[in-house]
Amino acid sequence: MHHLLRVIAAATVALVTTTALAQTGHTTDWPRQPVTLILGFPAGSGVDVVARAVQEPLSQKLGQPVVIDYKAGAAGNIASEYVARAKPDGYTLALGTAATHGSNAAIYKKLPFDVETDFVPVAPLIDVSNVLTINPNVVNVKTLQEFVELVKANPGKYNYASTGNGAGTHMAFAEFNARLGLNMVHVPYKGGPEAITSVVRGETCCIMNQVQTVLPHYKAGKVRLLGVTTAKSVAAVKEVAPIAASHLPGTQGFDSSIWFGIFAPKGTDNAIVHKLNTALREVLEQPDIRQRFESQGNTVRLETPEQFRQTVHKDRTKWAQVVKDAKISID
Repeated sequence: MHHLLRVIAAATVALVTTTALAQTGHTTDWPRQPVTLILGFPAGSGVDVVARAVQEPLSQKLGQPVVIDYKAGAAGNIASEYVARAKPDGYTLALGTAATHGSNAAIYKKLPFDVETDFVPVAPLIDVSNVLTINPNVVNVKTLQEFVELVKANPGKYNYASTGNGAGTHMAFAEFNARLGLNMVHVPYKGGPEAITSVVRGETCCIMNQVQTVLPHYKAGKVRLLGVTTAKSVAAVKEVAPIAASHLPGTQGFDSSIWFGIFAPKGTDNAIVHKLNTALREVLEQPDIRQRFESQGNTVRLETPEQFRQTVHKDRTKWAQVVKDAKISID
């Protein structure tokens, strides 16, 4: 009887050990094939610029190609749903933002996924600075105060562009208008290139777009910058003061920057998540990568998966309040 029990115990230990080794082998040798990064915005958008910056160095760290796949539309919701339903094996990831995984949850009432529970936050990449950008041929002003006075004197006359309903560019302007009591018409576009082009052409008067997106047009003299949406000035456009520094009523404490980060489907193994987080941290700590982002008006953000999860939850709550105050609703 004792011999039989010893045999059963030994067999059980062997089975558990074999299973554990098999599971470890399955996750620690990840990735064994190319990793696909899904983007909810088109080529040339701010999200695309960031993805391209980390694509090659991340491929080198992982030892496998990182492939970018565009599934643009619906303010990033198409891409988010695709990743939420993907196999949680670490080979399909999303490059999300504080909009796609924050404000969208408040704006779109019938999302077929939950921006928190259906994803595993892997790592943030950067904090993105937006800047109030105008076409001086449409709104001939030189200061933020002049802009506010002009818009207030003409309620409902001026159209502002965004990169899509619920996008960070939309939320920044919506918060600005709500704080200052401005009445403007929102015109959403399918990504950064279309949105900034509408401003350059004079189809819309203005946009709060990412510094990296408007910089070429600013240097070419096609647009004018009135204020950055971050609490502090941005090195890439250090001559442009923060909106919060204008001392206009309603601008105190204004900080409407957003983050970009990597998400995996719910159920992705922790070993894969932490391996990817480590690889991304090493990429972001490279001096050339950090300098590249800073020159575009962005700031590298380093967090563990758990810290990033807390960031996602905190910002989801923040943007829900902005959506409520600005009375934004899509469905």
